[in-house]
Amino acid sequence: GVFQIESRAQMQMLLRTRPENMDDLTIEVALVRPGPIQGGAVHPYIENRQRMREDPSFVPPVDHPLLAEPLRETLGVVVFQDQVLEVAMALAGFSVGEAEALRRAMSRKRSEAAIEALRGRFLEGALRNGVDDETANRVYDKLAAFSGFGFPKSHAAAFALLAYQSAWLRRTYPAEFLCALLNAQPMGFYPPASLVRDGQRRGVETLPPDVNRSGAKCALEDGCVRIGLAYVRSVGEDDAEALVVEREAGGPFADVRDLAQRAPLREPGLESLVASGACDSFGKPRRALLWELGLVPRSESVPGSAGEERQLPLPLDPTAATPALPEQTVWERMLADYGSTAISVGVHPLALLREHLPAGVVSSEGLADLANGSSIAVAGLVVARQRPATANGVVFMLLEDEVGQMNLIVPPRVYDRFRPIVRAEPLVLARGRFERSGRNRNVLVREIETLSPLARELSGADAGAALPGAHHFGHR
Repeated sequence: GVFQIESRAQMQMLLRTRPENMDDLTIEVALVRPGPIQGGAVHPYIENRQRMREDPSFVPPVDHPLLAEPLRETLGVVVFQDQVLEVAMALAGFSVGEAEALRRAMSRKRSEAAIEALRGRFLEGALRNGVDDETANRVYDKLAAFSGFGFPKSHAAAFALLAYQSAWLRRTYPAEFLCALLNAQPMGFYPPASLVRDGQRRGVETLPPDVNRSGAKCALEDGCVRIGLAYVRSVGEDDAEALVVEREAGGPFADVRDLAQRAPLREPGLESLVASGACDSFGKPRRALLWELGLVPRSESVPGSAGEERQLPLPLDPTAATPALPEQTVWERMLADYGSTAISVGVHPLALLREHLPAGVVSSEGLADLANGSSIAVAGLVVARQRPATANGVVFMLLEDEVGQMNLIVPPRVYDRFRPIVRAEPLVLARGRFERSGRNRNVLVREIETLSPLARELSGADAGAALPGAHHFGHR
């Protein structure tokens, strides 16, 4: 929910840089950008930061003493766009105008010709300041690599402040924060279903939509988050608001018949309300409610009124009793929740699949006990897929199981071999090698398979069609 630092790369960088104040967080936010990555700033900064924790007297090395002051706050590396100007002025004696011309050349979609046109002036100025040709070229190469895109310090500081404020709200007011996030969709790195699961793991209960308790949007109810009626597919915000207005004017809906005759909704919206569990408070199984919904006499528009005038529905009772219909299975209920709202507040798919998985498949919780380099198999619902342009074809996948999340790294050769599964399957089982670096944990994937056939066998339905789709970022 903290969108500035919630991507996989940002979360892993947070564990490595361990920011302690706003200055640290500002640098951390700016590090996960193509400029600092391509400019070789990331690893030196992390190493220097760790050495300073161990020895406060440690002085980070720089390519030349003239760069000590311009790069002091970033521990000897270029992190902010502003530092391109400062380095050019300090090392090569650029005027403010010349330094700005260099910055503009680097921001012009990597105009290599424009960048190289200024190299000669940079080398000449550096030579006059006593900088040898090799050092000057090395520094200029780093600046040129930084042109891939870097943040100005002001931009990074604004992101850092928002990240801190959001993280504080998430920790201090978790229910309110989750509720606000659900009402602000689409945004951020995670789909609503993952936000709800994360809230559950932190003790925030989420309640399903209810025709007599929900508002149009999500709202707090006795410390819990109640899903709004607008989350129900085929209803939408306008219809949800109209339904709430009718409820407030005419009182709570007594049963599915009362709802069907009073609610300003078409048939698909009413069926979705039942399927989502929004009518469970009527005290009958969903299948029975759907049966009764099909027998409700509806009002018809008066001919010639363009739909503005409607006849009253005939007050007829059903001519036959509702038959004894089978209860929904746990699978059917879960898939109905996902299919009608893209959220399930009940059981997770992996909780139902777990006992049917091959022996040795480890949960996200079990990763804590594994040794680095262990052979491993994991399974989960795909939450996000990311293929950054700077990652040389590597795909990063985020899996969610019933207890947490885990990161997969899919090398290009594995991606090419299993491309359809990596790109499209909602439920997967991956085998590979467990990698631990400090507090970061990843699975380097060797092979990957879909769990959709197993889910279809167990549920009797196409589970993949109902499960929420993963978010995609970067090149596909």
